[in-house]
Amino acid sequence: MKRNWEALVLKAMGGRDFRLTVLATESVDGHYQRLLMDDGGLLESCGVHPTMWIRLWFDNDGRAHQRAYTLVDPDPATGRFTLEFALHDGCAARWATTARPGDTIAATVQGSAFTLPDPAPRHLYLVGDAASLPAVNSLLDAGADIPATIWLEYAHEGEKALAPRARAHHEVTWVPRREAGRHLVDTVCAALPVSDAAHYWVAAEAATTRSITRHIRRTLGVDRRQLTSLGYWRAT
Repeated sequence: MKRNWEALVLKAMGGRDFRLTVLATESVDGHYQRLLMDDGGLLESCGVHPTMWIRLWFDNDGRAHQRAYTLVDPDPATGRFTLEFALHDGCAARWATTARPGDTIAATVQGSAFTLPDPAPRHLYLVGDAASLPAVNSLLDAGADIPATIWLEYAHEGEKALAPRARAHHEVTWVPRREAGRHLVDTVCAALPVSDAAHYWVAAEAATTRSITRHIRRTLGVDRRQLTSLGYWRAT
């Protein structure tokens, strides 16, 4: 499969390419496909950080198509991690559901960077959805001792098949997707407090993320160093 212009741009920006190999695959409640991957040297070369994501390259009717996926439980010692694919129409889901041990796929690492603040925040406020839940879980693991308040948007009950890794000092609220995401925006903005000792992390649909980010910065007056935000997908 010939790479497209995106691959050339990523390469020019320092992107590093790897070849991943499927080691095992399983269905998760019929709504997700979970694949255990050999990293092809990726973790040793690039290191690991919370919310780490990679770009996978799929064949979309003869055209190269890239999608970003968060690494689940990356283990540099074994060179393995898991990827979780939501099952909806598209070349990524089709590839994931037909993948078998031994199959390979190209991956590019470029653009993923996050570290928890030092000193550690006293509280985490996390806003996400099914797409960003693996990243949310990596934050809960990395800051296991930090109290956290989490809002997760879901479009249907099946999106709860991947559970948040909440501990006793983590409060999770599932919010149904309504009014094109406006319900999540209103729910979160009404509940978020101002704190100069917290970190705010927002990763949901692009327009929703922008609205919540604007509220945190302009209405609450939170310093930009206390905020991380990234639109994980775009409603069409």
